[in-house]
Amino acid sequence: MTSINQRAELQAKIWRIANDVRGSVDGWDFKQFVLGTLFYRFISENFTNYIEGGDDSVNYANLSDDVITSEIKDDAIKTKGYFIYPSQLFVNVAKNANTNSNLNTDLAAIFSAIESSANGYPSEQDIKGLFADFDTTSSRLGNTVENKNGRLAAVIKGVAELNFGNFEESQIDLFGDAYEFLISNYAANAGKSGGEFFTPQHVSKLIAQLAMHGQTTVNKIYDPAAGSGSLLLQAKKHFDNHIIEEGFFGQEVNHTTYNLARMNMFLHNINYDKFHIVLGDTLKDPQLGDEKPFDAIVSNPPYSVKWIGDDDPTMINDDRFAPAGVLAPKSKADFAFVLHALSYLSSKGRAAIVCFPGIFYRGGAEQKIRKYLVDNNYVETIIALAPNLFYGTPIAVTLLVLSKHKTDTKTQFIDASGENFFKKVTNNNVLTDNEDENNPGHIQQIMKIFASKKEVPHVATSIDNTKIAENDYNLSVSSYVEPKDTREQIDIVKLNSEVTKTVKKIDKLRADIDAIIKEIEQ
Repeated sequence: MTSINQRAELQAKIWRIANDVRGSVDGWDFKQFVLGTLFYRFISENFTNYIEGGDDSVNYANLSDDVITSEIKDDAIKTKGYFIYPSQLFVNVAKNANTNSNLNTDLAAIFSAIESSANGYPSEQDIKGLFADFDTTSSRLGNTVENKNGRLAAVIKGVAELNFGNFEESQIDLFGDAYEFLISNYAANAGKSGGEFFTPQHVSKLIAQLAMHGQTTVNKIYDPAAGSGSLLLQAKKHFDNHIIEEGFFGQEVNHTTYNLARMNMFLHNINYDKFHIVLGDTLKDPQLGDEKPFDAIVSNPPYSVKWIGDDDPTMINDDRFAPAGVLAPKSKADFAFVLHALSYLSSKGRAAIVCFPGIFYRGGAEQKIRKYLVDNNYVETIIALAPNLFYGTPIAVTLLVLSKHKTDTKTQFIDASGENFFKKVTNNNVLTDNEDENNPGHIQQIMKIFASKKEVPHVATSIDNTKIAENDYNLSVSSYVEPKDTREQIDIVKLNSEVTKTVKKIDKLRADIDAIIKEIEQ
């Protein structure tokens, strides 16, 4: 199951399950049960595959829990990060789901057991709370136990019937893509509340390529506002032939989204020892400082959110913000995220960050932070994207690329907002990927311009930092890239000649009309 048609069919079936089963439950609220069930099936099959080790004579699902020794369990947890007994496997629960009157409490017990199996092991924090949002006793599933069990059984049956093909060949593409498909569809249908935590795949691809450009290996990749992990995963997908040596790191403030990000890592076959996603407020309580510096940073932080700012007098002395000499405004934390990323960036790396356009031209503290970034030559490129690329907002966002290893003192500006840089698809615009050798996608076009640093009329230019300083450190793309004049060009000489001919025709017509009138009057 690798063709586009097969994948589309699978996605349609998943979305149908999500809609048919939820009934009157709001789709945004119900997403945890569908996503959680898909995740439960994945880790069950992944764990079974590990235990069986390719031995056709072993059928782990048919074994009794009693035959599992403490040594087998210990070794499995050290390798996989968790343990699942045969009776706890998705396939065995699915067999009796329709007739199990204790389904909701049995599932709760199984999820608790899977999480607690990691207690005392290095994977404990990566496994802890993974199923916290899959509340099988929630009133959102129904008012009675019977209603809850009926809805849970329907979801389990639907997910069990999905054909993922040969597990070894398809686990990364189909499980992971199915999961991302669900998240993106929920985000699209939930409007702003969903779009806030999900970066569409096509934008994620561009951001990942910008951050990883020119690097054959990176020590690790980091997202300070990780959301569901889509940006980190695009780096893995695009750079499978490269080496991300120490894994994937991120911090997320929303508990539900934090769990989604960790699940997403597992679903894309990233083992617990290759990712470190933490929960908490990145600006107030950064938890991955001991892991810096990072060779690649990707991020789509929340736009213009409030933060503590100078209400906390210690913030100005924070290593992340002190060099700029000023804090981002309390009502707009955008540049706080930018300075945080810059502080965590290695001397060889790049950071690619989605930003609200206003931060590039507003005055006050934001102008002073821009001055710090430009004067220290940290800004490599500013890219203006087309509007309506994100779910829930029509804003035309801007990408900021930071670097600490620039070889010149110029800043590149790219206007990728024109119709040549997006494709209209239903209610949103998208950036296309490489279609074929003769028809490069929008992402490839932007990357080619970014890499070459060449002048492209009406699209790209590089401006010396002294000129930017003279322009009050304005970093808005429209201030430097001259838009193409789409007005009709008029040849004045030709126009005057045509006007003269027209006047002569009018004069002749008038004379002819006067002659006709005279004849009539006689």
